[in-house]
Amino acid sequence: MILGAGESGVGAAKLAIKQGFEVFVSDFGKVKEKYKNVLSQIGAEWEEEKHTEEKILNADEIIKSPGIPEKAEIIKKAKAKGISIISEIEFAGRFSKAKMIGITGSNGKTTTTLLTYHIFKKAGLNVGLAGNVGESLAKQVAEEDKDFFIIELSSFQLDDMHEFKLDVAILLNITPDHLDRYDYKMENYVKSKFRIIQNQTESDAFIYWMDDPEIKSHLEKIKVVAKKYPFSITQIPEEGAYKENESINVKLNNKLFTMSIYELALQGNHNLYNTMAAAVAARIFDIRKDKIRESLSDFQNVEHRLEFVANIHGIEFINDSKATNVNSTWFALESMQKPVVWIVGGVDKGNDYTMLEDMVKEKVKAIVCLGKDNKKIIKAFADKIETIVEATSAADAVKKSYELARKGETVLLSPCCASFDLFENYEDRGHQFKNAVKGL
Repeated sequence: MILGAGESGVGAAKLAIKQGFEVFVSDFGKVKEKYKNVLSQIGAEWEEEKHTEEKILNADEIIKSPGIPEKAEIIKKAKAKGISIISEIEFAGRFSKAKMIGITGSNGKTTTTLLTYHIFKKAGLNVGLAGNVGESLAKQVAEEDKDFFIIELSSFQLDDMHEFKLDVAILLNITPDHLDRYDYKMENYVKSKFRIIQNQTESDAFIYWMDDPEIKSHLEKIKVVAKKYPFSITQIPEEGAYKENESINVKLNNKLFTMSIYELALQGNHNLYNTMAAAVAARIFDIRKDKIRESLSDFQNVEHRLEFVANIHGIEFINDSKATNVNSTWFALESMQKPVVWIVGGVDKGNDYTMLEDMVKEKVKAIVCLGKDNKKIIKAFADKIETIVEATSAADAVKKSYELARKGETVLLSPCCASFDLFENYEDRGHQFKNAVKGL
């Protein structure tokens, strides 16, 4: 039984049929045309805009889309019946011989995943990109297994992984996010992130940011079996990565890789962490230093992450639609060098805006709220920012921010929130923003 007919669900259906399972795919929403075509081609039975309970609750195993919460009625009923519920990643892992490198964190995981993939690809390795980016892991395993998979893992995917094991687990950072899915308890979210190291053995590797307070505190309570490779910009670990003077250094097995921070394609402190984590993973698999150096200097960052869109009459427009939590937006604002007209808003995930107060006072001249319900944002910044206006669409937000900005200033879309009130997803929000900017 597969719940959800998106990228992961349809990929899982493809692999399940190849492995001889009887498959039924059910989606409570509408199924996209491209996925309908695939399901028909592979001969899978499927339904949309409903869940047929008697079929679902008769399953031996349910592969659940990461977007479906544990609190969904159908999931509660399946659990009560004792039906095994797993993620597409867990399922795909059963049929792959590849080395698995998994990356999680509240921020930076897409960038780090793509950068790691870029290094492995450049080194000529047979590598796939999966999880929250690229094609689904199950689809790739069904079509042609690889030697390596670089997988971006959200906490939702980790929650439904039980036997799956990563050869290399990377944990970038943990800051409050998705707390609505974790009973608004930070410790539940932290435990979810740490599932990335479950089932690891002594021959596996755990790469993590040693200065992160949540990671540090949790590491004191648990035993890590895998070999640890921390990274830091304030300390020098015995093995791992660190910043010294104006260089990043990666030290493994008494061998040192060093590179000037000015040569790196990704600039800014938060990107140093992403770069160090990817470089450590590459050195674990003995990728040549010249290949790593080349990859770190010519990498092109991900769309919707601090993406320059246009300069119109001296006003710079930046698309950071992927910033769906407070921490991501903090990093975005920190990296701004000019006065900012900040477009913010969407579906609040239990955000605490107090950590943004000083940064907003320092960097922001006006706020444009882009969401159906902006009360919380307005309340948080009303006494700090004189000009706060509301917009009901991306085009409206771009028009209003363009009127508020002056030559030599920046319009930054960094929403701090999920996108589902006005948009399909953060990509849709980013594309609508870019189109509106080009329409100016």
